[in-house]
Amino acid sequence: MKIFLDTANVKEIREAAGWGILDGVTTNPSLVAKEGRDFLEVVREICAIVPGPVSAEVVSTTADEMIKEGRDILRRVGAPNVVIKIPMIREGLRAIKTLSSEGVKINTTLIFSPSQALLAAKAGAAMVSPFVGRLDDISQVGMEIVRDIRTIFDNYDFKCEILAASIRHPVHVVEAARMGADIATLPFAVLEALIKHPLTDIGLQKFLKDWEKMPQQARKA
Repeated sequence: MKIFLDTANVKEIREAAGWGILDGVTTNPSLVAKEGRDFLEVVREICAIVPGPVSAEVVSTTADEMIKEGRDILRRVGAPNVVIKIPMIREGLRAIKTLSSEGVKINTTLIFSPSQALLAAKAGAAMVSPFVGRLDDISQVGMEIVRDIRTIFDNYDFKCEILAASIRHPVHVVEAARMGADIATLPFAVLEALIKHPLTDIGLQKFLKDWEKMPQQARKA
């Protein structure tokens, strides 16, 4: 499973990229606004750090505007790894069909049902982003949508990737991997939490303390 960071914080992206496990980045208008920087400047910088897909979201709501905005993002960022992020609405499907037919990779965002994912894949999306955490928030088991989409896509051999989004904790990541999600995009804090385990810390401290007890001559040997 590919690991993406869901952030527009360049410092976090550089740190995760240095670990050798970062496959891509997703952004959205809220994340970019949080950084207080120019949207295209941030996307351009992220694309230079991460060789994998970098999702940049449109903020238009009509097909014509989304198409124009998507083309403009591609032109002005000028990086081959930009993916245009389009919301799962009726006008979004029209924009997905047009842009994907031009060879533009599309990440369809705000997916909350398997039927939405099916339609996005048929329209030509390269990725669909089911928001599992937000479904959990309304007392629906968010991960069930990942399982259902995986079954549907496998049934019909869709090449569209499943990107598990709105990840809240490490258990979400493990469940997404078990259910066959192609990608999980997560906040930096969740990525850090995946590394940690109390028994690892305890074990390391024990090894180091035992090493310090050894005579200097034995250490050199």
